[in-house]
Amino acid sequence: MMLTLRYILRGMLLLGLLARPAMAEPVTVFAAASLKTALDEVADGYGGEVVLSYAGSSALARQVQLGAPADVVFLANTDWMDFLQSGGLIASGTRVDLLGNRLVLAGPMGATHVEIGPDLDLMGLLGEGRLAMALVEAVPAGIYGKAALESLGLWASVESRVAQADNVRAALALVSLGQVPLGIVYATDAQADPQVDALAFFPEDSHPPIRYPVAAVAGREDVAAAFLTYLQGPEARTTFQAHGFAVLDN
Repeated sequence: MMLTLRYILRGMLLLGLLARPAMAEPVTVFAAASLKTALDEVADGYGGEVVLSYAGSSALARQVQLGAPADVVFLANTDWMDFLQSGGLIASGTRVDLLGNRLVLAGPMGATHVEIGPDLDLMGLLGEGRLAMALVEAVPAGIYGKAALESLGLWASVESRVAQADNVRAALALVSLGQVPLGIVYATDAQADPQVDALAFFPEDSHPPIRYPVAAVAGREDVAAAFLTYLQGPEARTTFQAHGFAVLDN
């Protein structure tokens, strides 16, 4: 009798294990540093495990090119996504330009707001300090910032006073910690740091449009599909908007 009961219990346990759904594979997302605050919250609301790795878009694109184990790549610049797409490194049909952003001149909370134009005395505002920017030849926020300053005729005067950082959140930190008086970051970055204020918005026509494309890495479509769908859904949309991003219609 005891032997029979043991077999019955063993059989029930086996059936239970077979009926249990397989655990979904974690989704690894390589994301632009400026997405961190919002994307951390989006990932928390997702029903599965998400592993987030943040850096500048240029560094992330190079890592994917070298075979780093990413399932989704979410960049702050269409040129770097074009680079991956031209190399066959993102899955066909999965790319979406999801978000938009604005570029701002950031300073410490309580600093005087200014108007950005060709007559802005940027050197006077800096005093003896430096202007924090992400890498101006590689990282999107730095590229956009340099383009804006060039279009306004301000770059030549300030170029030698720029403190370049690996990514836009590192540039933001320089302002937040008081190591520099001013920085050029995204509006969402300034909003994310209580020690920093957006002193002025750069004219949108002074730099290329700021777009955040997202796509599945080639060969990882099955793992990435559900999370990509969630990113485009109403819950994620609300979160991104609350953090200051524009959600683009696709």
